[in-house]
Amino acid sequence: MKAGTAGWVFSAPALAVIVVFFGLPVLAAFGLSLTDFDIYALADRGNLRFNGLHNYIGLLQNPLFWTALGNTLYFVIVGVPVSIGLSLGAALLLHSKLARFPAFYRTAFFAPVVTTVVAVAVIWRYLFHTRYGIANWMLSGIGVHPIDWLGDPHWAMPTIILFAAWKNFGYNMIILLAGLQAIPEDLYEAARLDGAGFRAQFRHITVPMLGPVLLVVSILTMAGYFQLFAEPYVMTQGGPLQSTVSVLYFMYEEGFKWWNLGNASAVAFLLFALMTVVTAGMLRFARKRGID
Repeated sequence: MKAGTAGWVFSAPALAVIVVFFGLPVLAAFGLSLTDFDIYALADRGNLRFNGLHNYIGLLQNPLFWTALGNTLYFVIVGVPVSIGLSLGAALLLHSKLARFPAFYRTAFFAPVVTTVVAVAVIWRYLFHTRYGIANWMLSGIGVHPIDWLGDPHWAMPTIILFAAWKNFGYNMIILLAGLQAIPEDLYEAARLDGAGFRAQFRHITVPMLGPVLLVVSILTMAGYFQLFAEPYVMTQGGPLQSTVSVLYFMYEEGFKWWNLGNASAVAFLLFALMTVVTAGMLRFARKRGID
């Protein structure tokens, strides 16, 4: 048996699983997005009609879809840099030679990642409760009036961004810490001999050497943040005044509240197209900067 044939034979079971449990469902969902599949079609397939791109055109004319898209972009544009910044800061602290008990802090910082989103979101709802939350209690100690964190349209999304950054920064921290540990120490020693301080070392050694790792972390974080759902579902139910309705939350309501499954499938593919464009843009930018 030739080497190429043997490779296909050994990979066939894995490829079959991918096709059956990923490829076919994706094709089926795309087919649904081209129909008016709803609760009536569930009862009788005779009610199912092909309507082409009508679902996509209807979404682009739906003000709530654009509101959800704007909220999601706000979450991504603000949340991704905040999350990566926290991750990089924690990784630098743990990588420092002055750090004590690094194994303990790695575990502590990573703990939120493995906790259940729903359970932690419920706890954060109480932490940011207008009357009984610890956040307003601490602010009252310095004379600041209580803030309606989850009931004010101006504060609801920033609160969710803060929660998501706290929940997810430990995952990126581990990746960035591994990248920092892979940077040769000789580079820092040579820089110190030339009189470079911490800022110069960070700018000219750490950031360039971490470029590929930062690119991977940025893409992973961006992809995760575009799929915002559990946080607004548990903490705000999309309110107040639809200020925290995300694209996935909008898709959930279309599919499982109103049973417009064809419309919900179209939402999913529009989100997929948007994520593909953004990812391609990030990769192109990285190539221009020589990051690969």
